[in-house]
Amino acid sequence: MLIAALFVPVWVIYLDAPQYPEGLSLQIWAHKLSGDVDVINGLNHYIGMKTLHTEDFIEFKLLPFLLSGFAVFFLITAFIDRKRWLYSAFLAFLLFGIIAMVDFWKWEYEYGHDLDPNAAIRVPGMAYQPPLIGFKQLLNFGAFSIPDVGGWLFIGAGIALLIALLKEKNMIKFRKKSIRTHLFLGVWILFITGCQSSGPVPIALNQDNCDYCRMTISDGHFGAEAITGKGRVYKFDDVSCLLGFAQDQGSKNIRSYFVHDWTQANVLIDATKAVFVHHEAMKSPMGGNIAAFSDQEAAGEVASKHGSTAISWEQVVSTYHSANDAETQDHTH
Repeated sequence: MLIAALFVPVWVIYLDAPQYPEGLSLQIWAHKLSGDVDVINGLNHYIGMKTLHTEDFIEFKLLPFLLSGFAVFFLITAFIDRKRWLYSAFLAFLLFGIIAMVDFWKWEYEYGHDLDPNAAIRVPGMAYQPPLIGFKQLLNFGAFSIPDVGGWLFIGAGIALLIALLKEKNMIKFRKKSIRTHLFLGVWILFITGCQSSGPVPIALNQDNCDYCRMTISDGHFGAEAITGKGRVYKFDDVSCLLGFAQDQGSKNIRSYFVHDWTQANVLIDATKAVFVHHEAMKSPMGGNIAAFSDQEAAGEVASKHGSTAISWEQVVSTYHSANDAETQDHTH
């Protein structure tokens, strides 16, 4: 678990504000910072907070060696098979965890309180220390701090040590095979929990609102959905709303597109693999009049019935942009 923790983020701080609907994130690895570091540094400049740079933290030089050292220590303990080594490993790892959290809190405190007195934005008595864990409101930003995949692996290693310690003290009893099975399942659950799902999220008809036009989504034949690169889900009542949202946000920020299959009620399919029919007869909630089909033959039959042709997702996007460009030129004239 500790070796795996070297290759994934250990901790993450999410920042959310009205002007950043997608949110910002600061990911802390064992050896670096990642995420929206540049954007966060730009915002911190206005409140006088020091900028964040990986090279400014000695912890990023030490942590990879410390985690690797503990991993080797645990392996040696397993081979030597002595209670004294196990107790030493547990106490050392527990102490290391406490010191790491205190150091993290100290780092947050210094950055949140040591502010430039000449900053553009100054609020008397206001500090900007993020929460060690959990949620905290900082002006118009909400800050949410939690362990990332590596942090849960770190915690999992500590739990595995505790189980071994309790077993040696005869406080719990497991068969060897049972221990191996439970540890394997525990690690697997940690990895699964840390992974983001790339599939669609069901739309609750007559409850969810369109994230573009703000109307309630009530028709399960014309809805759509977009999932951003950070895993945030946006829902729409019309393909035209999805296209408008994608144009405003920038398509590079969107990871997946989903649309309702016109032949099924409230079933989302991959938009990039769907076939579409664009015709006035396909009356959608916001007038986009675009229906999606998972089956090429079904789309062809509907298109033929209305004297139209079935088109691909790329053609739908291209047609939308062309229509918008033409409208913009008309307004300019």
